[in-house]
Amino acid sequence: MIFSAMLIGGSAADAWAHANIVDELEGFFTPWHALLYAGFALTAAWTFWLAYRRRTSAERWWLDDWPAGYAVGGLGAVGFLIGGALDMIWHTIFGVEVSLDAVLSPSHLVLAVSGTLLVTSPVRSWWATGTTSRRAGTGLAALALGSVFGVLLLSHSTAFRSITPTQAYDFVTGSPSHVAASYASARYLATTMILLLPILLVYRRRAVLGTATAVVGAIFLFNLITAEFPSVLTAVALGATAGAFVVDLIAVRLDAVRGPDAALRLPIIGGLFGALFTAGHLLGLAVAQGIAWPVELWTGNVVLAALGGALLGGLATPPARRVEVPSP
Repeated sequence: MIFSAMLIGGSAADAWAHANIVDELEGFFTPWHALLYAGFALTAAWTFWLAYRRRTSAERWWLDDWPAGYAVGGLGAVGFLIGGALDMIWHTIFGVEVSLDAVLSPSHLVLAVSGTLLVTSPVRSWWATGTTSRRAGTGLAALALGSVFGVLLLSHSTAFRSITPTQAYDFVTGSPSHVAASYASARYLATTMILLLPILLVYRRRAVLGTATAVVGAIFLFNLITAEFPSVLTAVALGATAGAFVVDLIAVRLDAVRGPDAALRLPIIGGLFGALFTAGHLLGLAVAQGIAWPVELWTGNVVLAALGGALLGGLATPPARRVEVPSP
C-alpha cells in the first residue's frame, strides 16, 4: 500500500502539472513521472515477489501459485509497463495533453485500467478472506487508491469539480444555462453510479465502516491536489465526504439491527448514498458560494441520484437463497 500510494501520488503530481504547468519540464522525463514510475516499479516488484517466493510449491509459479487476488495485479503490472512505453512514444510524437485530450489519450487509458488492476490486489486478497476486520485497513486503502485510478480519466463526466448549481438558471430551453444545468444534472447521476460500483462490491459481503468515506475522500483529495485546494471545492469535498460517512454509519447500524441478509439491504444503501453524496455536494456549494438553481433543480437531483443508487443496489443484490423443504 505504501508503494501504491507513491504511484497514486505521482499520478496526482502529474495531473497537477498537466493542469498548471506548461514549460520546458513538461514532457515524458519529469519529476512527477519519476515518482509515478518509481511507485509503479516498487508496487509491481512487490506483487511479483509475493508469487516468486512461493515458487517451491509450484513449478510454474508465475501461472499457478499467486496469492489470492494478486494474479490480476500481475497482469495489471504488465499492462502498466506497456502503457508507460506507449505514453512515452505518444508524448514524443504528439506532445503534451492539457485538457480533454489528456483524459482520452489512449496511452493514459491503458495506464489507468492497468494501474487499477495493480493497486487493487489487496482488495481482492481481503475479499478472499471474507472481508475480515483484521484486513479491513489495507482492503479499504487499496479500494480508495484503485477508485482514484478508476475515476481519474472519467473526471469530465463526474461532479467532483462541478460548481454549476452556483450559476443562475434562466428557464430558457436550449440556452447556455439550460445546457450547463442539464450537463451538471447528468454528472450527479453518473457520479453516483460510478462511485457505487466499488462501494457495493464491499457491501455485498458485509457493511464495513469507512468504505464510502474512503472512496469519496480519496477521489476528492486527488482532485483538490490537482486544482491546488480552491476554497469552494474544498467545502464541496467536506460536504460530500461527510455525506458518505453518514452512509457508512447507517449501513453498519442497519446490518447490526436487520442482518446482512435483510430484504432491500443494498437498494437502501445505494439510495442513501446517492441522496447524501449529492446533498453533501450541494451543501458545500451553498455554504461556500450559495446555490442559484431553483429549488426544483437541486432537490430533483438529490431524488434522481437516490433513485439511481437504489436501482444499482437492486442490481447488485445477490439472488435470494431458496431453502428446499424435503417432501414427507
